[in-house]
Amino acid sequence: MPSPTRRAPRRLMLALLVAVAAAVAAATPAAAAAAHASAHAAASPAGVPLLQGGTPAEARLDGRLDSATRQAVQRAIDGARRDGLPTEPLVSKALEGATKHAPGARIAAVVQALAVALRDARSALGERASENEIVAGAAALQAGMRPGSLTRLRAARPNRPLTMPLVVLADLVTRGVPVDTASAAVLTLSQHGASDTDFIVLRRDVERDIIAGAPPAAAATLRARGFPLSGRPPAATDAPRPSSRGSPP
Repeated sequence: MPSPTRRAPRRLMLALLVAVAAAVAAATPAAAAAAHASAHAAASPAGVPLLQGGTPAEARLDGRLDSATRQAVQRAIDGARRDGLPTEPLVSKALEGATKHAPGARIAAVVQALAVALRDARSALGERASENEIVAGAAALQAGMRPGSLTRLRAARPNRPLTMPLVVLADLVTRGVPVDTASAAVLTLSQHGASDTDFIVLRRDVERDIIAGAPPAAAATLRARGFPLSGRPPAATDAPRPSSRGSPP
């Protein structure tokens, strides 16, 4: 069975894909408005997401899980819904487990853990956090990011979406950057007023440095550290090597 450390990048990549899709939709105002209207039209008066024909979204789980597991997963979904949290990630996680023929107890435990992470992410990011921010934040927490780091990231971008910083953080971790290092890099750029484009440039340049042979942690650290000075961080592979007799001049 894969260790939690090995599973973490996969969880983050899932959040990455969700957040990227949301960012693309948001980039087109007409598409975003249509999606917003569609979401409202597909919800019951109680706020329960519905499939076409008025069926609750979690009905997709029927016939995919044994009775005990189905009930346990439904309790997690109902609890998340009462708390105003996204429920689709829970349904998707249960379906993923069913597709992989995971034991029922394992599916229920993973879904419950994700529900807890969603709550913790919303708590760290604040009540105004969007669903995409909560989902991406939950994935980051499950990968090892500290709740305090999420809170500091929100404080650094109080009136701007956190989707892109969290997407980039996710991508850095999947490329081998330790989660604390990735968190620090993203926070550093946020504190210096980085735009979404700056985060995209950071991700691209760190990727290039890693391909060129730079250690992932060093690449992310040097790129983030250099950002406030020039607007474009220095290449990690071009950094001077420390002298054996002391610090470089």
